[in-house]
Amino acid sequence: VGEQVRLKCFFRSSSPITESLLVDWTYRPLTGGQMETIFHYRSIPHPTTAGTFKDRISWVGNVANGDASIAIQNPVLSDNGTFICSVKNPPDV
Repeated sequence: VGEQVRLKCFFRSSSPITESLLVDWTYRPLTGGQMETIFHYRSIPHPTTAGTFKDRISWVGNVANGDASIAIQNPVLSDNGTFICSVKNPPDV
């Protein structure tokens, strides 16, 4: 609580990394409910503009190195839940 947390996501692809590469981070609260997209990357980072993590997520990855990690600023106990990182690098998924 209170300190920046890094959510790590590493990937490998059999295809060259291109501008078509997509990264999506989704979140579901520990209490259940709907999955919520909290971060999207396609050539540039697109943090969420609404919801629980608005203005608290930053891109700390480097897709050229197979890193799709994000950071959450000012985490609170209620942020606890399931975070899923999905990387698609067409034609490789």
